[in-house]
Amino acid sequence: MTELLQPTSSPAAESELRNRFQGPIVGPADPDYDTVRAVWNGMHDRRPSLILRCTDTTDVSAALRYAKASGQAVTVRGGGHNVAGTALADGAVLIDLSLMREVTIDPEQQLAHAQGGCLLGDVDAATTAYGLACPAGVVSHTGLGGLALGGGYGWLARKWGLTCDHIIAAEVVLADGSVVVADESKHAELLWGLRGGGGNLGIVTRFTLRLRPVGSVHFHTGVFALADGVAALARYREFAEAQAPDLHTVGALKYAGSQDWVPAELRGKPALFLTSVWFGDPAEGPAQTEPLFATAAGDEARLMSYAELQALGDHGEPHGNRYFTKSCYLTELTAGAAEELIASGAAMVSPRSSIDFEYLRGAIAEVADEASAFPRRDAPYIVTVSAQWTDPAQDQANAAWSRAGVERLAPWHLGGAYVNYLQDEQPGKVAEVYGTRRYERLADLKRRFDPENVLSGNQNIPPTASAHQ
Repeated sequence: MTELLQPTSSPAAESELRNRFQGPIVGPADPDYDTVRAVWNGMHDRRPSLILRCTDTTDVSAALRYAKASGQAVTVRGGGHNVAGTALADGAVLIDLSLMREVTIDPEQQLAHAQGGCLLGDVDAATTAYGLACPAGVVSHTGLGGLALGGGYGWLARKWGLTCDHIIAAEVVLADGSVVVADESKHAELLWGLRGGGGNLGIVTRFTLRLRPVGSVHFHTGVFALADGVAALARYREFAEAQAPDLHTVGALKYAGSQDWVPAELRGKPALFLTSVWFGDPAEGPAQTEPLFATAAGDEARLMSYAELQALGDHGEPHGNRYFTKSCYLTELTAGAAEELIASGAAMVSPRSSIDFEYLRGAIAEVADEASAFPRRDAPYIVTVSAQWTDPAQDQANAAWSRAGVERLAPWHLGGAYVNYLQDEQPGKVAEVYGTRRYERLADLKRRFDPENVLSGNQNIPPTASAHQ
């Protein structure tokens, strides 16, 4: 254990921490400090006063009590994958859950019990061994906690709903260090808030997740030249809005790679990619997906495991690169919206960037609006404009491109944004995301469970919040 705690700590707080905390403690003088404090988005180079690497729930409780007793701000890290870098703040105590990654499976009840520091890959590895999965995001090094508490879109969302819809219980360390279990029978209102309300109400140290059966999937992807993009997006709109629950179809504007199926004339240039995944009987997959790719410049179709599908996005979002992301929901994908998307793709500043979009609804919209804190369940489309680069000198240009990509689509905005993609927002954006009624209900919960706003290192809803402020 490091000998260098925060100089302003009270002796009593420091003594209690040393007596109760069992995990590693890392301070600025430790040789591994810079490695341990690093998060996925390289834009965020912040220096915590102390990093408390928790090994269990008792450690998390001790860490919170220490920070509060010593008057220090708190941030929480699970996977450290949040684009806004909310896991880090200068001079704050970082409560690090990244060592807490155990997953146990109850195959008969189709449940997973996952510690709060798990990555999606940890959960997928444990569940797919039993032919099961929890619907989740598409990059396996994403943290489960941040994704689930903010919603959790992914390949299975239209078929079975969001990750947050599959939280049936949670062990939570509250801001005062006490521990509760929230489920439908006790602390049901807290469970409601955890299903989409972000990390405002407590630190989840164990999720109990409902699982679904999964098997092999039929994967089909194709590429279109930008010159053909508007017509291809018109076909995408017709196809996606009529797709069966076992089908999920997404799109992306990004630079084409050098895969064999990509025509030579498109490689190294911005292009439109459409991808459709069939979760039903694999033998039926080709007939379900092929109509979308009749005019593609090149395409590839193959059978793969669900675990392989979940890891496809990993190579495209490496740790340490710089990221800036904006998102919006669209009411419809008109020809005008398609033209703006294609124009944004053509204007991409970095060849690592992308514009991702998908038709939603399905099981997402089938959950009653008041059943969880997650907003905008009725949204037809989501668009995410994600800049990625490596040179700090290009920060301003890439952020401006990301902002402009969302602004171009303003005539078709539904309102709000995906809370997990908020970054560098103006005041009031969180209230806009949740809407007046949901935001004020969350603020009421904040007053009950964290009246001093100890857990403020997030897309914060303060205990005094009003949606009209």
